[in-house]
Amino acid sequence: MATVYDVPAEMLIKKVAEELKNMIEEPEWAKFVKTGVHKQRSPEQEDWWYVRVASILRKVYTDGPVGIQRLRTYYGGRKRRGSKPPRFKRGSGSIVRKALQELEKIEFVEKTKEGRIVTPKGRSFLDKIAGEIKKELVKQIPALEKY
Repeated sequence: MATVYDVPAEMLIKKVAEELKNMIEEPEWAKFVKTGVHKQRSPEQEDWWYVRVASILRKVYTDGPVGIQRLRTYYGGRKRRGSKPPRFKRGSGSIVRKALQELEKIEFVEKTKEGRIVTPKGRSFLDKIAGEIKKELVKQIPALEKY
């Protein structure tokens, strides 16, 4: 059985985002919001919300238990400050918090004392999609079958 670690992250996140479109709703404000202080504009992708939620789900799977502050640091970036040197700024906490709340509603993530972790239902969901991706990759490149 393939796991999240066996497939490329980009392919997994794209596929999970497509599946999440049927399970969760995008917030009204998602069209207008920036993803952090360090950004100058809002995301250009139409489905950026689902991609971010899928990415957060994968991150909680691989790094869990994880809290909002650590995820904010992961999604942060370099803030340009004109003639002053750039500094690192964290990503939006509201986006991370709302995404985790949506994942808790569909029971893919749960709170613990140490942080958020993926539930068995969420782990099964991600591993199933990883298995599908691995099958597609093996069809394209048969040498991957032994991995």
